[in-house]
Amino acid sequence: MTSDRTGRIAKNTLLLYVRMLLAMVIGFYTSRIILTELGVSDFGIYEVVGGLVGMFGVLNISMANTTSRFITVAIGKNDLADLRQVFSTALTIHLLLGILFVLLAEPVGLWFLKQKMQIEPERIGAAIWVFHCTVAASFFSIVNVPYSAMIISYERINIYAYFSLIDLFLRLGAVLLLPYYAIDKLKLYAVLLLAVQISMQLIYWQYCFRNFQESHGGPTWKKARFKTMSSFAGWSLFGDSSVLMFSQGINILLNIFFGSTVNAARGLAMQAQSVVSRFIGSFQTAINPQLVKSYAKGDYTYMHKLLYASSKFSFFLFLLLAIPVFFEAHQLLFLWLKIVPEYTVTFLRIILFISLLDCLANPLIISVKATGKIKKYQTILGSLLLSVVPISYLFLKLGFPPESVFFVHFCVALTGQWVRVVLARSLIGLSLGDYASKIVLRCVVGLLLVSVIPGMIYFAFDESLGRLFAISVTTVLCILVVVYFFVSGRDEKKWIMERLRLKVIRL
Repeated sequence: MTSDRTGRIAKNTLLLYVRMLLAMVIGFYTSRIILTELGVSDFGIYEVVGGLVGMFGVLNISMANTTSRFITVAIGKNDLADLRQVFSTALTIHLLLGILFVLLAEPVGLWFLKQKMQIEPERIGAAIWVFHCTVAASFFSIVNVPYSAMIISYERINIYAYFSLIDLFLRLGAVLLLPYYAIDKLKLYAVLLLAVQISMQLIYWQYCFRNFQESHGGPTWKKARFKTMSSFAGWSLFGDSSVLMFSQGINILLNIFFGSTVNAARGLAMQAQSVVSRFIGSFQTAINPQLVKSYAKGDYTYMHKLLYASSKFSFFLFLLLAIPVFFEAHQLLFLWLKIVPEYTVTFLRIILFISLLDCLANPLIISVKATGKIKKYQTILGSLLLSVVPISYLFLKLGFPPESVFFVHFCVALTGQWVRVVLARSLIGLSLGDYASKIVLRCVVGLLLVSVIPGMIYFAFDESLGRLFAISVTTVLCILVVVYFFVSGRDEKKWIMERLRLKVIRL
């Protein structure tokens, strides 16, 4: 039974990696075209305006997590009636949230955009146009959550990957159209992305209606179920909103103190980091449903095993790309963009370190949310993460450079991970000793061991494609050796060797 589940995770992960590699290529290509067509200033406007809408979209994030959790638990219990009720209630909630989102975002967001943001007077009209289109796209994204959650919870990862690729190619098509029109390209890009979002909503709805009987009911109102899901979502909201609010708060602070050019640098650094993060996001997306289902079935031994495996292998999968990107950030950004805004290299390098902590945080977050007991957890972690914005504001007010906000973020994230592990001990029975020895020690020492040879190559040779290739190859080799001999446990080594043996037999 365990081998079947492990095999399913491996298959789903492979599918998501194929999707991720295509997304990486398309993402780098489209970002370069967007920067060229829009220019640094308009690109920064799009980043900060989109981020402003994202601040109001925290309700969607919380309900997405809530919906996925309740659907996955119902599937784990094999309760079709409960699953049908969960989906219908979730659809009702998301329709209401979409309307609430529009009612809140339009007046408040427009006021903030006009009164507080640093945008050139001649481009304020285009910024408002982008804002309206982004709000509309966000509405459809909110309504789509129950459908995408259903697909992932059923572990139809192949369908999820295909739909993600359709979305990517549609967005690529939108970018390729920009050079052929003489109208305002910033406005055109916003309209095209809205059309893509509406198209994807129709695709998800059609698939779920044809394949999941429980999605036929449509929106319904079940008071007891609504109360349960709303309570969970309410506490999730605080934690999830803290993540988005400090992220977008940093973006707004950079705009207020330094203008849209620095926003462009942060936006490009975040895009590059997000491409690297997708490398481990694929792995974690495949494991998350099994974490929740294991808890629903009471299989805590397997749940802890998955948590440890997800944490450490996510960490080293991330390093496969993060180490070459860290050392060769300038060269890669230049090859990608040709125009590299000031601060982009520094921002990217610090953000990569923050993302390493996220690799360890995400499995804990999913495991804790599977229990449904999140009030204390979300209150403490949410409050801690929200402190990033006021502390960053203080540093900027004192005259520190833009990169100081990312150092603040890293220090708070490091503290948050320690707090997260302590809280998880009582919520999911996590052993602090096991976590320290199996995860923290192996990841820290492994990071140092893996970085030695690529670091020596970086300092020994001048910037060139040859140095980039050498660092990339040695990083892969070092990670393979370190993961097998130092990071993997006995059972994991046995599973790896069994997979290799079967591949050899097939060949």
